[in-house]
Amino acid sequence: MFTCKEVLIELEKLGTEQTKKTLVRHGAPSNQLFGVKVGDLKVLEKKIKKNHHLSLELYKTKNSDAMYLAGLIADEKLISKEDLNYWVENASWHMIAEYTVPWIAAESKFGLELGLLWIKSNQENIASSGWSTLSSYLSITANEMIDLKLFQKLLKQIEVDIDKQPNRVKYTMNGFVISCGSYVNDLTKLAKETANKIGKVNVEMNGTACKVPAAEEYILKLEDMNRVGVKKKKARC
Repeated sequence: MFTCKEVLIELEKLGTEQTKKTLVRHGAPSNQLFGVKVGDLKVLEKKIKKNHHLSLELYKTKNSDAMYLAGLIADEKLISKEDLNYWVENASWHMIAEYTVPWIAAESKFGLELGLLWIKSNQENIASSGWSTLSSYLSITANEMIDLKLFQKLLKQIEVDIDKQPNRVKYTMNGFVISCGSYVNDLTKLAKETANKIGKVNVEMNGTACKVPAAEEYILKLEDMNRVGVKKKKARC
């Protein structure tokens, strides 16, 4: 069994200045990470396996590497709504808010409920986490379990609201349009129409080379590959 202290020691050993600089350039808080590559975190994940208690402890350290690892080892069957709300409220930057938290939320039984709640927040990290959670929910949920009218309404909402939103919310709204078009055949037509209407989504990417995917182009490529409607086994990756 690994303790939280032992994991932090291991993470510090795995961290590099170059990775830390890269993550900080993308928005990570410079005083709250060691700079561990995701590949190395996944190696550690395989050693630890799922560990609910340890995942909660690691997340509370507020160290970005530990928080990301917490998401990899979290038990979606044991995590509570209270835990997930704590996680979203304390996500230190967009890598945690838009990947770690949504992955586990979507895999839990609270994904749809919390995603719909979080997108209403006036806090950028929480709202972006909400849209990402709904995207992940679509990626792993059987089509017959999806409320099409609800998601059609959300696409219409994005068409009207996206230009008024903060950076990361615009980014994850765009990602939501892509997810609707990619994972649910019955939403593909409307998602492409929405993508066409919102056009290019402008997001400040902190001076990095990262780009916002063009939603309509992305969906069309999947159609050409006959990949629309293909679900994932789990949200986290």
